Amino acid sequence: MMLFHGSYAAIEKPDLSFSRDKVDFGKGFYTTPFKEQAKWWAERFKKDTGHGVFSIYNFDESAFSQIKILEFETYSEAWLDFIAVCRRGADKTDFDLVIGGVANDKVFNTLTLYFRTMISKDEALKRLMYDKPNSQYCFRTQSVIDRYLKFVKSEEI
Repeated sequence: MMLFHGSYAAIEKPDLSFSRDKVDFGKGFYTTPFKEQAKWWAERFKKDTGHGVFSIYNFDESAFSQIKILEFETYSEAWLDFIAVCRRGADKTDFDLVIGGVANDKVFNTLTLYFRTMISKDEALKRLMYDKPNSQYCFRTQSVIDRYLKFVKSEEI
């Protein structure tokens, strides 16, 4: 399976020590099966840094039977709850890979309102959903990255 990553530079050897905390699915290396989604992220980096690159990887699907995976097939209360925990930096789960929808750009404001009980869970879900198809694969353990995710090439935007 081909996966893509948008950034300001080619990432030939993803290293979790450079990953940010308190993002959608916690600290990890984020990819997507949608090339256009990765290009969109690379464009955002290009606007900020002057450089935009999307990298292409081959993911060995035999991993699905070998590793611990959490998958959210739809935007749901479980998805929102997991993102809320990860965004607070309170996730204690040991998943190797988390798969699910991307929270849109209003995530910070929406989660703040949700945490303060100023909006309901249903309202938060509505506000966080993207209209376009999207997906993210968050690799959360270095050993899984090293074993199952192989760099193919990168392209500058």
